[in-house]
Amino acid sequence: MSDIIRRDPRVEWIARNRLHPLHAAMQTQQTSWMGPNGLMRKNTHAIAAGFMGPNGLKRIDRSGAQQGTAAGGRRSAAAEVQLPLHQVVDPAFYIAVVPDMVGGRLGAHDKDLLGLAHSLAGKDGAVLAIVFGEHKESAFDTAGVDRLLVIEGDAYKGYAPEQLVQGLRAVDNQFAPRHWLLPDSRAGGGELGRRLAAAMGERPATRVWQVKDEECIGRAGAGQQDLHRPLARVILASSECADPVSDTRHEALPVELSAPVARSLSRIEDLGSVAVDPAAIAMAEAEFIVSGGNGIKDWDLYHKATAALGATEGASRVAVDDGHMPRNRQVGATGTWVTARVYMAVGISGAIQHLQGIGACDKVIAVNMDPGCDMIKRADLSIIGDSTAILQALIEAVENFRSGGQRDAA
Repeated sequence: MSDIIRRDPRVEWIARNRLHPLHAAMQTQQTSWMGPNGLMRKNTHAIAAGFMGPNGLKRIDRSGAQQGTAAGGRRSAAAEVQLPLHQVVDPAFYIAVVPDMVGGRLGAHDKDLLGLAHSLAGKDGAVLAIVFGEHKESAFDTAGVDRLLVIEGDAYKGYAPEQLVQGLRAVDNQFAPRHWLLPDSRAGGGELGRRLAAAMGERPATRVWQVKDEECIGRAGAGQQDLHRPLARVILASSECADPVSDTRHEALPVELSAPVARSLSRIEDLGSVAVDPAAIAMAEAEFIVSGGNGIKDWDLYHKATAALGATEGASRVAVDDGHMPRNRQVGATGTWVTARVYMAVGISGAIQHLQGIGACDKVIAVNMDPGCDMIKRADLSIIGDSTAILQALIEAVENFRSGGQRDAA
C-alpha cells in the first residue's frame, strides 16, 4: 500500500462543521502529552480501540479487531465515516429525478436536484433516478438515490429527445411518480423537461430555485423577480435549489421496467457533433478551462498546452494586468464567473476574487509550487511542481494518448 496520504475534502468539511451529525466521530482524542513535571502522559482509552458494552461501560479491545488499530494497520479518514443508512422498504410514492449525467457522472446540479427530491420524499417516499445509457457513476447511494432505473438501448444514443420522452412516459405509467424533477440546464434537462410536461399535459414550474410550504419559487423578469406558484408535478430546478444529501446513504436499489419501451418514429435526424474552437466559446459557457497566473514563465508553452487539451483559456487578474492575456479572459469576481465542469488553475495562488469566480465549478485542479496557497486548499486535485515541467508533461501525455487511437483527450 502506498504511504502517500490522500486528502478527503468531504471528511475535512465534516470535521469543520460542528452541526454535522458525524462531527463528533471525526474528532480524534489526544493520545499523549507532556505533563508539568516533564513526564509524558498517555491516554490509554484513546490509544486502545474499544466498544460500548450492554451496561454502558467501555470495553477495551487491545487486539485492534474492533476498529482496525492493530499493529501495522492504518485507517484512512474516509474509512472512519459510516453514514446512517436510509431505507424505504415499501415506498408510498416516488419522486422521479432525471439527472443530466454529463460525462456519465452526477454533476453539482444533479446532486442539488437529488437533495431537493430527498426533501420532497420525506420518510415515506423514495427517490427514483432515471439514467439513460451507460454511466460511470458509483456514488448514487451517497447522493440520495433510493431506486435506480437504467434504460439502455441504441435508440437513446445521440440527440433523441422524442425517444427519451417515450421512455419517461413508460416510467410514469409504471411508477406514477408524485413529482418529476429535472435540471433546468443547457445540457439537455431543460429541453427534456419541457417536452415531458407537454407530452403529459402538465404545466411545468421552470427556473425553480426553492421549494417550501407546498410552493415553487422560480426566477422571472430576467432573473430580477420571484414567481410563486403551487407545487407542480413537473419541476425544472436551477442549480443550488437545495443542499445535496450529505448526512445519509441510500440503498440505490436497481429496478426495471415491466414492459419494453415502444420505439418512437423520430422526426429529428442527428447529424453528430460539430467541432468548435475552444477560443470561440464564451468563458461563462465553457466546460473545460485552463487558466494561467503569475506562476507561468513560458506563455507559448501554456497556449500550446491548452490547444492540445482542447480547453478554453482563462487568466488571473495579475496575468491580465501584465499583458499576457486579454481582459475578456479574466476569471473571478472582477472578471467572468465561470461554471466549468473542470477548471485547471496553473500558477494561480487563489485570491478571494478569483475563488469567488470559480465557486460553481464542479472539479478544480491546481498546479502550484506553494502547497499552502489558497488555490491548493480549494482544489479537488493538487499538483505541486513547476508549471513548465507539468505543462510539457501534459502535452506529451496527450500526444501519446491520441497516437493510441483515442480521439478526445479532455
